[in-house]
Order: sequence, then C-alpha cells, then structure tokens
Amino acid sequence: MAMQLNPIKLSIITVSYNALDLLKGTASSVERLKCPGVEYIVIDGHSTDGTQEFLKRTEVVDRYISEPDKGLYDAMNKAIDFAEGEMIWFVNAGDHVYGTDTLEKLVATIDQDTDIIYGEVMLVNEQRAELGTRSELSTQKLPSQLHWKSMRFGMVVCHQGFIVRKSIAPKYDFEFGLTADIDWVIKCLKASKKTKKIDGILAAYLQGGLSKQHFKKSMKSRFRVLQVHFGTLNTFFAHFWIVIRSLLFKISRLGRPSY
Repeated sequence: MAMQLNPIKLSIITVSYNALDLLKGTASSVERLKCPGVEYIVIDGHSTDGTQEFLKRTEVVDRYISEPDKGLYDAMNKAIDFAEGEMIWFVNAGDHVYGTDTLEKLVATIDQDTDIIYGEVMLVNEQRAELGTRSELSTQKLPSQLHWKSMRFGMVVCHQGFIVRKSIAPKYDFEFGLTADIDWVIKCLKASKKTKKIDGILAAYLQGGLSKQHFKKSMKSRFRVLQVHFGTLNTFFAHFWIVIRSLLFKISRLGRPSY
C-alpha cells in the first residue's frame, strides 16, 4: 500500500466489484498521472476475482476497503467517509483519468473558495476507442456556468467530470435507485458557494453504465428526482421536451455515433 506524504487535496475514488481487468486499467491511468496532493482509494465489494490480491500488492492504491456492501451507492457512501482529500472524484472501474497533466491541473485549481470543479468527459467503447465527448454525442451539453437549476432537463454534467468538496458532499439517497447520482449532484450544486469549470477533458467514460442498461427504470427514477427538486408540473413539461429533443437529436445523428 502506497504512502501519502503530502497534504491531500484530491481523493480519486474507484468503486469496484468483480471487475479486476477494468480496475487495473483505471488504476494504471491514475498511476500514469499521479502527483503530490492526490490520493487514490478503492472501495471493493469483497470481490472474488483476484481484486483483493491486486489491492494488497499494488503501489498506486494508497488505501482501500474490501468488504461486502449493499451495491454501488452504498460503496460510494463509504468512500465519502473514507476519503481524506479536500475534494473527491469518483472515477469508477472502467473509467480512466484523461490526458497528460489532468491531475496536476486539478491540484493547482483546488483552493479554499471553490466547492465544485467540473469538466468534459470522453466516451469510449469496450475497445477503448474514443467516440467523442459527451457534449458531442448526447443532448446534454456541458454548460459554461453550472447551477443546480441547470439540471432541470437531466444530467448535464457527467458524474466522472464532477469533483466536489468533501465537506459539502451528502450521502447518496438509495430511495432514487439508479438515478441517485442526479439527486446527489443537484444537492452538491445547491450547497456550492463557487462552482468552476475547467478546460479540457477530465475522464474517459466507458459507455454502458447501469442507468443505460436499465433505461426505462432509470427514466422513472429520474422523473422522481427532478420532481422533488423542481416540482411536478415543471418536471412534466421538462420531460416532454427531453423526449422531443432526444428524438430530434437521434434523427440528426443518423449514421453517426451517439450516446
């Protein structure tokens, strides 16, 4: 287990369960760019595929937990308590830190006045081929100024491109199931005194997360999340526009990749 000698400004967190090959790729991307002020922690759900042995011998992981949990968001809640950095960043198994100097830029950007840092992500397939940024391949365009009200029409910022001060980060609410991340991001934004966009791409995001795999179920959960924060009538009209916008976007992307 690696030792962290510098004050920790950023905790990179990977949640993993029986995904050793994906975890190794994520860990390698962190190792390639790791710099002073960054810790890398892994929350493992007591995997049986060799993950525990990997965590014991690797040098890039500073600290880890490997024990049974109640699923993704339970593991992420553990991570919030476990992290020692001023800011926390979830880069889960299969996702990679992007670029050549991303971590140095993030550490330099973190200051006492900034509660949230956000940026773009690159979508990749299982072969790690780059498909395009999320803003290019989806209807969700990353805003130049992110506010909690920006979330009225859904997740305009990717979770892997969202870094938050630990002291304002709430726990994930299991009530919202697969879209607990949307609720979490909105709550973080409501609590943020200063939210800063960083230029460039922060992470490579492996397509096909749980919400995409269970699309209809996640749509219902998303409606409930947005209903809580924006009210029933606003959410109804917002979802009407979301559906229309999605259809128009798919037509415009015929023959080209989309998310």
